[in-house]
Amino acid sequence: MPRARQSDAFARALLARAARWLLLIVGGLLILAGFLIAPLPGPLGVPLTIVGLMLVLRNSFWARKQFIKVQRAHPKVIFPLRRLLRREPEVLQVAWQQALRIERIILPRRWRVAVRWRRSLRRRGRVV
Repeated sequence: MPRARQSDAFARALLARAARWLLLIVGGLLILAGFLIAPLPGPLGVPLTIVGLMLVLRNSFWARKQFIKVQRAHPKVIFPLRRLLRREPEVLQVAWQQALRIERIILPRRWRVAVRWRRSLRRRGRVV
């Protein structure tokens, strides 16, 4: 097998850098599209934003540093997003926690039903 030439290594490095920039651009466009679609009915904006954020965070050291700064400043806001960025995301748990959080912010205590539904299902043995 012939030895790898210096020009081959340079070409590989150039292709890797171009692929990284392309993934950064695609990730940025997905984040932008997610933000633009978010006000429309349906949950399509959140998955687009998360996929774009995954691409950007995996390919940009600067973006990772900024994400860590925001995470340290606002851990309660970023924690659900971090759970969705894992290899095997806990989508249902995150959605449930966010529903509870939104219900707590918007509705008065006597109108909240999500916790009562969960407790009644748990008593019946349907939810662990």
